[in-house]
Amino acid sequence: MKEKYFTPENLTDKANQIKSEARKVFNSRQDSFDKENCALLVLDMQKFFGKSSSHAFIPSFDVIIPGVIRLINGFKQKNLPVIATKHINTPENAGMMGKWWKDTITKESEYSEIVDEIGLTGVTVIKKSQYDAFYNTDLERILVDLKVKTLIITGVMTHLCCESTARSAFVRGFKTFFVVDATATYNEQFHRNSVVNLAHGFSVPVLSGKIAEKLDG
Repeated sequence: MKEKYFTPENLTDKANQIKSEARKVFNSRQDSFDKENCALLVLDMQKFFGKSSSHAFIPSFDVIIPGVIRLINGFKQKNLPVIATKHINTPENAGMMGKWWKDTITKESEYSEIVDEIGLTGVTVIKKSQYDAFYNTDLERILVDLKVKTLIITGVMTHLCCESTARSAFVRGFKTFFVVDATATYNEQFHRNSVVNLAHGFSVPVLSGKIAEKLDG
């Protein structure tokens, strides 16, 4: 079920392939990008998923870190919002997460923290309890207060928290760009299917380099 489908050597080519496949079903009229009302969302880049000693380890996790960092730094340089999430559960808020997985991330766990490579200075961190980062959090209020209209989605897992959040953002009126080479999950099939499905009705598939170029443009 798990595979390291992204490697430093193939990341750009493979992400381009997935993006190209997704673009076949994509409405190109939605491709415009307004950086003035944009925020970067970094989902669940926690040790729970990033450390090989964790049972939830994502093999391609380390490969997407440079792209995530590049975007974080680019947004900070332009004084644009960067919001990171931490998935934390209690017995009270786990709901189906606890029943489905029989294991959740608690605040006491050594794996609950965001990996050290992701600097959090100047980053707004919110805690969430479900796949959808909007569910029972302040995310929507924060974005509305900041007059954000466009979300750039990065992080893990592509087919769970990232996809759920992209869909939820769409129905709340936010335009989303889904960064193919700055998201990751357990295997290529999960990743590819999510990007393609989202491209049909929810999210613009894009590479991190393209976002960085638009920030500098």
